[in-house]
Amino acid sequence: MTYSPRPSAEEILDALPGLAPFAREAVRLHPERGKPGPGDSSIGGPLLWPGQEPWPTCSVPDEEDPTGLPATAMVPVAQIFRRDVPGPWWPDGVDLLQILWCPNEHWDVPPPQDDGSPVVEMRWRRAAEVDGTPPRVSPEPSRHCEGYLPEPCTLTVEPLVDFPFREVLPPVLRPPLEELVRRTGDGGDVITRVAGWKLGGWPTWHLNHPGVFRCTTCGAEMTLLFTAASDAESGVVVGRYGDLRIFVCPTGHDHPFRVDLH
Repeated sequence: MTYSPRPSAEEILDALPGLAPFAREAVRLHPERGKPGPGDSSIGGPLLWPGQEPWPTCSVPDEEDPTGLPATAMVPVAQIFRRDVPGPWWPDGVDLLQILWCPNEHWDVPPPQDDGSPVVEMRWRRAAEVDGTPPRVSPEPSRHCEGYLPEPCTLTVEPLVDFPFREVLPPVLRPPLEELVRRTGDGGDVITRVAGWKLGGWPTWHLNHPGVFRCTTCGAEMTLLFTAASDAESGVVVGRYGDLRIFVCPTGHDHPFRVDLH
């Protein structure tokens, strides 16, 4: 059987108009090994970090040291400027998103973290307010697991319209979606399983049953903000060559986020 690439959003909705209420904006972030600077959007690159702000460290017990001591420096995972990746996920008044993690696996950790994943830190900033001269050099972690030190990569962005995994949809839409999936892609599901690093969109649930995370502050259903994917270019391997996802509350960016390993 001959398969075609992922159809455009227009082609998908022409074939299945019932998906329209479930469409979400997303941007795939394609990493490429390079030398990004602190003023660039990047995976694993240097961060535009305030000179007076302490660098995040982690003392949560981990696979390498069950005491979690000495505390180890977190490492840059992603830096994204609003100018490069505009979209509905940006809170008012901020234009810089920074994500770091402790490069170790942790178990029996309370929310917002997830069992088996690195402990995550996230910062929303106004780039113009950051006194980043001279550029802050991130300290080396005292210990790390293989696959949790992202290689410095520049980013090519690919805007797209994302759709949810079929089990999230009303039952009436599932059979026609399955037929549409069968006719497209490379033999897999390229419509509801958009792979790779991603901002926004829908999470995939092909390894376990779809879940819902509720904001611990207001009870709202959280939405997907960011996906860190295992891939050869960035050198990242999370879980069983899976994804680490960060969910956020749509009503307030200052509400706690939630980490999920898939």
